[in-house]
Amino acid sequence: MTQVKREGDGVLASTEGAVTVRFIALKYIILFVCLAGVWGVSCAQAEEWANRMFDNHLEYDFGNLARGAKAEHRFKIKNSFEEDIHIASVKSSCGCTAPKLSKKVLATGEEAELIVDFDTVKFKGSHAATVTVAFAPPFSAEVRLQIKGFVRQDVVFSPGRIEFGQVPADEGATENIAVTYAGRENWEIADVRSANSNFEVRLREPSRSDGRVEYDMQVRLKKTAPTGYIKDQLTLVTNDQSHQFIPITVEASVVPSVSVSPTSLHLGVVRPGESVTKQVVVRGTSPFRIVDVACEQQKEGSGESSSCFKFAPGEQQRKLHIIPVTFTANESTGKIIETIQITTDASPDSSAVAPAAQPLKVVAHVEVLDE
Repeated sequence: MTQVKREGDGVLASTEGAVTVRFIALKYIILFVCLAGVWGVSCAQAEEWANRMFDNHLEYDFGNLARGAKAEHRFKIKNSFEEDIHIASVKSSCGCTAPKLSKKVLATGEEAELIVDFDTVKFKGSHAATVTVAFAPPFSAEVRLQIKGFVRQDVVFSPGRIEFGQVPADEGATENIAVTYAGRENWEIADVRSANSNFEVRLREPSRSDGRVEYDMQVRLKKTAPTGYIKDQLTLVTNDQSHQFIPITVEASVVPSVSVSPTSLHLGVVRPGESVTKQVVVRGTSPFRIVDVACEQQKEGSGESSSCFKFAPGEQQRKLHIIPVTFTANESTGKIIETIQITTDASPDSSAVAPAAQPLKVVAHVEVLDE
């Protein structure tokens, strides 16, 4: 639960198991349903397979939206059939929505997203749209998604969403948003809710004049927020019983104090005596030094292959380090998998500088063939 504070007040409110996946031959589903048309089943019902790709999630209601609010919904599409699926086109019946696909061709088991934006600037009041997704031959079908929302003209957000951008882990961040209402002078925000406990909200007492109410809302991303991409929403709860709830989108990307890429390093195929060099990149949110680079087996005092790896880390303090990794093959042949450990002086807590508790790890893959 999100914590909500008012100035001068305290806090007001505060794996799935393993599954065996079986893919179905789409051509047999369509053939069966079309043949069943002899007994009164329409061949058009064969298009029901396409709805299954959306998990039968075929509609979305944005509810009440403030003017200028960023409104976006993502429909998940998954190909659970044996054949590749091609999406020919996506179109909307209303200019109030703008659909776009993350990809048009889905192989067996692949997923995509259909992202639908609802325009809260050019449109006002109640609007509805049908977004039609057309699938290309040989499995032609159409899926119709129903979208609706109500854009309020009496409530405006500025900016239209809360975007923290990239936030270093353990630092947290704060953003402000202005909420303006035009109408009754006694209108108020009674609460701000979210299922995400990583947010804390502070409301400054509103200014009221001639039916206009203005709030300054401060949203804080807590220092304890986990690394990764966060997209959620806050819900403003007002004393307007006809349109009580107003959502606002919150986005953030929490990045670790130091990270390495790639985490899987493929060095290819070499022969005895040959060498190959590739690079790994270590990034930090503040300048740091590379303290040590070594193979995990080497650290444990075992492993002949570890002596084949050489590293050339820099000694300077910087935010970005490029480390060349060189492998020289000896007479031993076969596939080699080695874990490389990179130790830095970047602390998990960016406010301090100390050796990191856990080294970064890169798994190197190389194959040595006979002459």
